[in-house]
Amino acid sequence: MNRAFSLKKLIIWTFGFRGPRQPKVKNECKKNEKTLAPGTRSCDNKTMQTQVSFTPKQALEFIGGLSSPSKMPCFSFSIPAWYCVTGQKLRNVKSTICSRCYALKGRYVFGPVKAAMERRFAKLQDERWVEAMVVAIRKKEKSGFFRWHDSGDVQSVEHLEKIVAVAKALPDIRFWLPTREYFIVANYFKKHGSIPENLTIRLSALSIDGPPPSAIAKRFGLVTSGVTKQGFDCPSSLQDGKCRDCRACWNKTVETVNYKLH
Repeated sequence: MNRAFSLKKLIIWTFGFRGPRQPKVKNECKKNEKTLAPGTRSCDNKTMQTQVSFTPKQALEFIGGLSSPSKMPCFSFSIPAWYCVTGQKLRNVKSTICSRCYALKGRYVFGPVKAAMERRFAKLQDERWVEAMVVAIRKKEKSGFFRWHDSGDVQSVEHLEKIVAVAKALPDIRFWLPTREYFIVANYFKKHGSIPENLTIRLSALSIDGPPPSAIAKRFGLVTSGVTKQGFDCPSSLQDGKCRDCRACWNKTVETVNYKLH
């Protein structure tokens, strides 16, 4: 693969198809069912209340637990990076950020960690996932912040819809979602038009020292991030690899956050 891979070529190569195959979601109602909120479903214009069935302990066991990255001031939710829709295409292109993916090495490839992420991934399509995530995060997260995917990325529009549902159910927590799944995000906005105020979606750049996807982000009112070898804004490398008091990644007024190359 030619190392001089332009951002334009990367985008065309990555997104020049009909889009990622959407996973099938199990439904017990008819095809017109729409998720309204945890514990509530609508079938053929009739709203049904479902009983909340999880204790905090049961919820954590159901979702496969939360991750606790040492850098973060909060909990996160990680799934295997080897299932990234876009990342698995870009990781073999040496000029891309995905070719240096930290979630494909170190502790992320230890047996117990891999097994935990696989368990989390397996539950994404379960219709009870939103309810369980809400119960688990409400119980565990006391910082007021939460990060989606210290490993992995959004899998489908349905997956993003569930993340949005969790954010809506927990308005006192600020959620940060970094993603390279521009196609999925675009289709979500085409369908729904907006996201909750407490959810910050930060579109990540594709290439090392490449420009962030600002044009796409501005189209949907989102923000961006990138990875540079120098001139970065993230202070973690000066703070023992930790966020400490910095919350720029969750801040929608920070247009672009630059990270140091790992």
